[in-house]
Amino acid sequence: MIAIGCDHGGYALKQEIMEHLEARGLEYKDYGCYSEESVDYPVYGKAVANAVASGECEKGILICGTGIGISITANKVKGIRASLCGDCFSAQATREHNDANIVALGARVTGPGLAIKIVDTFLDTPFSNDERHIRRIKMIEED
Repeated sequence: MIAIGCDHGGYALKQEIMEHLEARGLEYKDYGCYSEESVDYPVYGKAVANAVASGECEKGILICGTGIGISITANKVKGIRASLCGDCFSAQATREHNDANIVALGARVTGPGLAIKIVDTFLDTPFSNDERHIRRIKMIEED
């Protein structure tokens, strides 16, 4: 199950991504927002991050205008490694190297065609399980 959420700036892109996930036969849960009416992105960043951190959902997709604020919010939740990605190479690398569990997108920065390719790359790329990457992730997670 994939958790997906956005603020008002990411609403239109979220709709396109959900349509794409449906076409791929991938299950998702929509944590809002549900219109283009102005809202506060931390509400939705936390909702998706908590769903992923709790194990309710395996991965997450977050969208705001730039992807910055919502990714910062998600990364405040223990166990979350949210990566803001504007290209497919970054989406692949963050899965392989960081075992990122949330991808963040900027709807005002990245068009829908590229955003969908980034989402596909993120969802389809496995973690490398290389010892050096496991060690580094443990270092990130240390208190």
